[in-house]
Amino acid sequence: MTILFFLMAMSAVVALGFLYLFIRAVRSGQFDDDTTPAMRILLDDDVVPSDASASDTKTKEEP
Repeated sequence: MTILFFLMAMSAVVALGFLYLFIRAVRSGQFDDDTTPAMRILLDDDVVPSDASASDTKTKEEP
């Protein structure tokens, strides 16, 4: 019977720990913007051509 009281106390401690971590995450702004990360995959990336990468891919002329 004492093991039941011990397990109930430990589960309460773990539950309070998770509650504390959840409240801390909410207050720090962890869940402020939940729409943008889901929509980010739909946005196109801008392709920026660079001269440095083009010169690296050129083949050297053979004599």
